[in-house]
Amino acid sequence: MARLQLPVFNAPFSGDVSQTINPWTWIFSPGAGSQVGLFNLSIDLGPSTNPEVEKDILSGVASYGKQLGRVEDALRLVIATLEPMVADRKLSDDKAIIAFKALMYEIDNVKEHHSRGGKGK
Repeated sequence: MARLQLPVFNAPFSGDVSQTINPWTWIFSPGAGSQVGLFNLSIDLGPSTNPEVEKDILSGVASYGKQLGRVEDALRLVIATLEPMVADRKLSDDKAIIAFKALMYEIDNVKEHHSRGGKGK
């Protein structure tokens, strides 16, 4: 006796469905206007004097993370260079410098964790 193969039928919200949900690519990719889905999100990144320039920088030059990383690297160098030069006041005792170094320590730990492939801590 032959086995009857029924067609696969998926009702809405059932079965294999995949949709990329990545708001950053929706906003900053060239095909951003082509995203079609159940939800269309608009993310406001805050007030900007020139949103087009900001969008071009983020999509063509560097993300916020990369920009902040470069500022972080430069500020670390400035602090390390100035600390021995300031005789009357120790920079390492300043609350802002302490907070900055603590933040950089935490960021370095996260980067180290990811460079090891997320294994261990």
